[in-house]
Amino acid sequence: MNETVLVEVRERVATITLNRAEGGNALDMAMGRDLLAAALRCEADAQVRAVVVTGAGKHFCFGGDLRGMADQGERVGGYLNELTTHIHAAISAFTRMRAPVIAAVNGTAAGGGVGLVCMTDLAIAGRSSRFTLAYTGVGLAPDCSTSFLLPRIVGRRRAAELFLTNRVLSADEALAWGLVNQVVEDAEVLDQAHALAARFASGPTESYSAVKRLMDTADPGLEAQMAREGRAIAAQALHPHGAEGVRAFLEKRKANFD
Repeated sequence: MNETVLVEVRERVATITLNRAEGGNALDMAMGRDLLAAALRCEADAQVRAVVVTGAGKHFCFGGDLRGMADQGERVGGYLNELTTHIHAAISAFTRMRAPVIAAVNGTAAGGGVGLVCMTDLAIAGRSSRFTLAYTGVGLAPDCSTSFLLPRIVGRRRAAELFLTNRVLSADEALAWGLVNQVVEDAEVLDQAHALAARFASGPTESYSAVKRLMDTADPGLEAQMAREGRAIAAQALHPHGAEGVRAFLEKRKANFD
């Protein structure tokens, strides 16, 4: 079976590729475990001095694998508690590691995929990229750091709008809102991210690390909030609204939350 997350280290740059292209790189249990392993590998390797995170195929990450959730039936609460434990630990490791982390966003980033963008230090998006939170559209709750990091990146009002309305942001809107740092042509996303990573890889790594540590300590609470996120999405998946939202999405119909 293919690994769901690929890690390639070349010239002190680690490239992390979400590798479920046929499913929009949706986050399932295997990917959660593999993402954590990738994060720990980068964190432990002193030769890694910059990290690029991207998605295989046409899209960055569709967020949680709703089909996998639906297949769990009444066990979905425990399943999501376990899944978010792995993913949130990975996000914590990427956020706290000494090396700068860059998102190379191709196609769509939805739900938890937006969280993976938020966890990085800098983000470069392709011109056709789209961003949407999508949680309330399927009756679920935010996870993958979004309730903590997104308001700090785009502001509380804008984050609330994204969470509550499921508005889709274009790449240019994401740039204007501060969700990404740069928009380039789709074919140039990975090259631009690697060029920036190469600059960091040859730079003062401990200085970059100090910047990241100071920013982290000025705004503590990420891990505690992700623990609350994990419990919230697990509880919401067991609620009738969550079950109906997931079923409706998979059946390609409008959800009935009455």
